[in-house]
Amino acid sequence: MRTDVRVTDVVRETPSTVTLRFPYEPPIDPGQFVMIWLPGEDELPMSVSYAGGVSKGVTIKGMGETSRRFQSVRPGDWVGIRGPYGNRFDPTVRRLLVVAGGSGAAVLAPAAEAVRARGGAVDVALGATTGPELLFRDRFAAMGAAVEVATDDGSEGTRGFVTEVVARRLAADRYDAVWTCGPEVMMEKVARLGAARGTPVVFAVERHMKCALGMCDACALGPYHVCVDGPVFPAERLLGATEFARFHRDASGRRRSF
Repeated sequence: MRTDVRVTDVVRETPSTVTLRFPYEPPIDPGQFVMIWLPGEDELPMSVSYAGGVSKGVTIKGMGETSRRFQSVRPGDWVGIRGPYGNRFDPTVRRLLVVAGGSGAAVLAPAAEAVRARGGAVDVALGATTGPELLFRDRFAAMGAAVEVATDDGSEGTRGFVTEVVARRLAADRYDAVWTCGPEVMMEKVARLGAARGTPVVFAVERHMKCALGMCDACALGPYHVCVDGPVFPAERLLGATEFARFHRDASGRRRSF
């Protein structure tokens, strides 16, 4: 059932991302998502970027007409929320490497905070197209994580893909797990790097979703529905799926190449 909530805060995180904060009492575990709605617009699936307490939040990247409409929301406006849906990360990991590409940091930040709250150690490999687009770098640092960045244009940190940072970190240290979210091609590369070191890799997958109940087939990924079987998956479950990192589905459900 959808609940209408009033937005309390709007924060511009990067040139392309905005966080909406709102009161929402149902407990949400890191990794889960909600469906959000504005009158006259389609529902959007959004990972919860602030999951603790009553004050929740979602961080929205402006990519299409609907997401840009959400970015125009102001404090005091109403939005519809239903959820949470999906599974979660296991916060009992003792030594964790987080690998975030672009807006993938939104779901990984509260997950890393949950690990830190239990006394676990967290390193972060954070990637973006350019320095101003590095999402939640200060937030990761504030939780006590060691953060290393990579940008496509070389404006900050390593010039190139964040997977170069991952390769260095895995060669230098041992981790109990790697958690990653971002482009599927990036996550596939992270999984191969983890497998070479014997380190378990867990994906947080972002796919088009309509119902969030496993009924509409919009988020089908091989034998899985991301909304109910995920969005958090052990890497080995998806590496054999023919669609992962190769195809996605558009709003009509048609399969498209990445």
